[in-house]
Parts: sequence; structure tokens; C-alpha cells
Amino acid sequence: MLFSEAFAKYGAKLKNVNWSVSAENCAGELVVSLWKHRFLKPQGNSIVYKDFVDRWAGHGNKEFRERLDKAFANKQVVRAVIARTNNIDLVENGGDASNLENIFHIREDWFGEVTAWDGNQFEIMFVRR
Repeated sequence: MLFSEAFAKYGAKLKNVNWSVSAENCAGELVVSLWKHRFLKPQGNSIVYKDFVDRWAGHGNKEFRERLDKAFANKQVVRAVIARTNNIDLVENGGDASNLENIFHIREDWFGEVTAWDGNQFEIMFVRR
């Protein structure tokens, strides 16, 4: 599935397909691209995603931070586009992952909420429904 197609499955359209990694859909949900390797081990019916935003920069980062601010403050529902990369080291070191052979999929049965956000580190807990 293409990156933009994954967002479209949730009814969300990216502001810019070259750098956006988040968008809102018409239901008011936040749709975000998240790296598969950063999800923690599932606990029962839930799974937690932990990451930080200081390792990369650009327009997409600024937009993502603004959306996390809003989602955290308003307890906005978060939906996941899960990205699997063939170069975890590049991703973790803040490199440009847009040129990698990434694979994207969605989990329509996951509904999340930003449970921690300090302007850099964030945590999203997803519950399977």
C-alpha cells in the first residue's frame, strides 16, 4: 500500500505527500505514520508506541508537533499508519527515510490516544476494538 493510500483508508489527506506524516480525517481523528519497530510488546488488548521528534527536522516535523499538541490537549482519537523500514539505523539517526523501500499498512481496529507528550518524547496507547 502506498503511503498516501494508507492515509486515504482512514479518510485523511496529507497536506504534502513529500513531507507530511500526519493528517486529520473528516471524523476529527488524527492519523499518524508510526514506525513498526517502535511499538512495545502488546499487553492484552492494548499496545503502546513510544518515540521522540528531536531526531528529525523539516516541515513534517513542525506539522507533526502541532498535531501532537492538539491531540494531547483534546484527547483526540489517533489512528495508525504503520511504516516498516528496511533501514532502522537510518531512521533512528534522523536520516531521510522517504527514499527507503518502506512498507505501509493500517490497523482499522486500533484506536489510540496520546498519553504522554513533553514537546519531544511522546507515547500513544492503542486499544484494539
